[in-house]
Order: sequence, then structure tokens, then C-alpha cells
Amino acid sequence: MESSEGRAEGSGRAPRVLVVGGGIAGLGAAQRLCRHPAFPQLRVLEATARAGGRIRSERCFGGVVELGAHWIHGPSQGNPVFQLAAKYQLLREKDLSEENQLTETGGHVGLPSVSYGSSGVSVSRELVVEMASLFYGLIDQTREFLHMADAPVPSVGEYLKKEIRQRAASWPEDEETRKLKLAVLNSFFNVECCVSGTHSMDLVALVPFGEYTVLPGLDCTFPGGYQGLTNHIMASLPEDVIVFNKPVKTVHWNGSFKEASSLGETFPVLVECEDGACFPAHHVIVTVPLGFLKEHLDTFFEPPLPTEKAEAIRKMGFGTNNKIFLEFEEPFWEPDCQYIQVVWEDTSPLEDVTSELRHIWFKKLIGFLVLPSFESVHVLCGFIAGLESEFMESLSDEDVLLSLTQVLRRVTAPDTVCRGSHTSHVLLHHARGSAVWLEGGRPAHRSAGPTGTAARALALSPAPPLQCHGEADHVLSSDRQCLSWLEIWGC
Repeated sequence: MESSEGRAEGSGRAPRVLVVGGGIAGLGAAQRLCRHPAFPQLRVLEATARAGGRIRSERCFGGVVELGAHWIHGPSQGNPVFQLAAKYQLLREKDLSEENQLTETGGHVGLPSVSYGSSGVSVSRELVVEMASLFYGLIDQTREFLHMADAPVPSVGEYLKKEIRQRAASWPEDEETRKLKLAVLNSFFNVECCVSGTHSMDLVALVPFGEYTVLPGLDCTFPGGYQGLTNHIMASLPEDVIVFNKPVKTVHWNGSFKEASSLGETFPVLVECEDGACFPAHHVIVTVPLGFLKEHLDTFFEPPLPTEKAEAIRKMGFGTNNKIFLEFEEPFWEPDCQYIQVVWEDTSPLEDVTSELRHIWFKKLIGFLVLPSFESVHVLCGFIAGLESEFMESLSDEDVLLSLTQVLRRVTAPDTVCRGSHTSHVLLHHARGSAVWLEGGRPAHRSAGPTGTAARALALSPAPPLQCHGEADHVLSSDRQCLSWLEIWGC
């Protein structure tokens, strides 16, 4: 599929490569290519004034907080992010231990340290463990449909609710306890929505759900901030490789473009920026977020992408996650507490929500993680996904702080929250989403074309000289394409 115009060998020059996007995928591709002498003509075009994409660490509350990426999931030798972090000595000794790397978690979030009901009572540990075992056992079952021709229902959410409804019918407890069990299960649904980056698990296709590879290892964080990883990658690149504040308007591909300074040479790709600047190239790696691609699909590529690729982009969902940081003068939680779960006792995964978002948005919170102690303050980090997360972005920090202070007082009666901030303006405004899943749930959210595994395969099938690798693919996808080009160029 490589055209003769795309090969620089005839002109005696090395191929010119552009990377669109300076997130972890773009930086990883640039690092791989810069290490090889065959690719000296390389540029990374980044739309903003900083690199790293949704990896962003900042000093707040007297310490480092992650406004974007938070953990390394599955920190073991099969994880390229873990390998880079270990190489750059960015992790704690315990996170590098063989014991930590071999621990099997099944890809599930750890159990809460404490669970508070919305009525102000503590939910028993035994009940939470029982419901967690049920929920995550069913999640494991959903992955077994990967290679099956037919699924019993279209979506993960529908499957989970069908199985829960059957089991709930035989619960021997009284009505109040059964309702509490469903409320606890609903909180686990909220967690899974954050993990999958979706408003509802009803939107996540059942059959391809098992494509996600779960790696061993206890999730770990970066003591000095996740951004240390991208900083090290940037430091390994030649000076001036990254061009900042260069938002791309259109990628013109499958053409024959000339440049005044390169007499007699033609390029199959021309990248046009918003400011009018144009960059001809032999190859382009597009690493912009999938949410951006979905929003600008009709204008970003000229000519348009092949139908099957455009449909694959449309069929992959891209959802919203937000974080909320709350600061306290004194902690109301125990010293060993790591995760506070809030259970809304009037909720159930088997019932559809009908109230207006402004009255209930905070009920989508999974609870709060306790961040490591800073100099003189104590900080909780809340996570929220979906339409409720997007509604929260429309609120002021003061409104969010007031709502969550009332929530925490209601369930735990803690002291007043000192300060709080939610990071939608930093974390998501330009990112247009945060996580990828494959659609295939309710018909209202489906469109014609391939679904599931077919959509994933089409999205990643090769099409030189243009390649798309968003941050959802991270380091592995862009690295595979770089290796492919090295083979093409005989390197």
C-alpha cells in the first residue's frame, strides 16, 4: 500500500514523518523513531502549549496531584508504561517488587475501606464484600462472550442486570436489606462506568468486552507525579522536535504535494494547521484523542477516510470522567483509610433514573480516594463519569463544593470542607473525553456498520502513509506502527 511518491529513497533523502498530537502515544512514537538514524526529519505537532495530553501532574495542596492519568494498571513486565517508569526510576521499591508484579487483581478496583449509607449509617463490611463478589464475578463472566457468535443480550449492562435480577429474586433477607444490597450493587455499577469511561454499561457492547487484556500487578502511582514519565520521554527527544501551539485543521492525504525548498520531490501527505502553516510529509501518525476525531471526522481528513474506518471511529464510544479534589483541615477518616464508598440507599441498578440531573448528579460519584498526606492538609479525590460528570462541568467550583460538603455531612457528619476544586476546565475541556469502549448496547446508540471486534479491527488496520493512534492505544499501538515503518524502509 506504499505509493512510489511516498518513498524518499528515490530522492536520496530520509523520509519525513509528522506526528499529530503530543500525548503519550505521540511522544512514544517520536521517541521510537528518533532512536533510529533513518528518521532524522521528524516533527511532533501539538495543539496546546504543553505535551503529555491527559497526563498532567500539578502541585496543589502542598503536594502533587494528578489532574489526568492516575495509576499504572497492571504494573508488570507486559506493560510498556510500567517498563518505562521502571527504566526512569519513577516508582517505589515495593511497586517494582516481584510480589507486586505477580499479584492477580482481575482488573477490578479494590474494595472500599469504609462504606457509608446516605442515611448516615455505616454499611457492613460483610454485605459490601458479598455484593462485590457477586458483581465482579459477573463482570468476569461477561468476558467469556468474546469469541461467541451470538450474545444473550447486546450490552454488558443488560447482561449484569439480567443476572442480578435472577439472583435477587432468591435473596432470603428482609425487604430493607435487599434494597440495601441493590444500592451497594449500584455503587459498583458507578465504579465500572468510571473504569470504562461511559455513562452507562448499557452502552458497552457485550461481545467485545473481553478484548481488554488484564495484566497482573497491583495498581500503582507515581510518587513524583505521572508527568515525570512524559517529561523523561521529552528529554530524550532532540531539541525542537515538538512544535507547540500548532492545532491541526486538516490532514490532506493520498495526494502529491510539493514544497519550494524540496525541488522535484513530492509528498503524499500535507498537514494544514489552523494558523495556515502547512507541513508536507511522507508519513503521518495521528494520535489525537478519539473524542476529537469523532467531533471533527467530516473535516479533519481530506479526502475522507474510507467508509469502514470512519464507521469504526463512529462506533467506538468515548466517555467523560472527572475528578474532584476536596481539602480538609482535619481528616474525618481513619489513618489507614484509602477509599470511602458512598451508597445511595434509594438507588438500584434495576431501576431507571428519572429525576433531573441538577438534583441527583452527585449520586454518580463512586466515592472518594484518600490521597497521601501533604504538608498540612488532607485531601480526598472523587471520581464521577457520564452525563452527571458533564453536568458537573457546567457548575461553578462553589456549587460543586457546596453539594459535596452537604453529601459528606449527610453521610458522615465531618467538619466543614475547606476548599475544593473540580478540574473539568483542565482535564476534559480540550481532551473531549477520557476513555474508550465499543458501542453495541441500546439501539438508540447504535449506527449502521461493524460493531465489536470488527470495529476494533477496522480501526487498527494498516493504511500507510496515514496512521491513526489515539491515546486509548497508548504506547503499544504507535510503537507497532513505528516498527512496521522500519521494516518498510529496510531498517
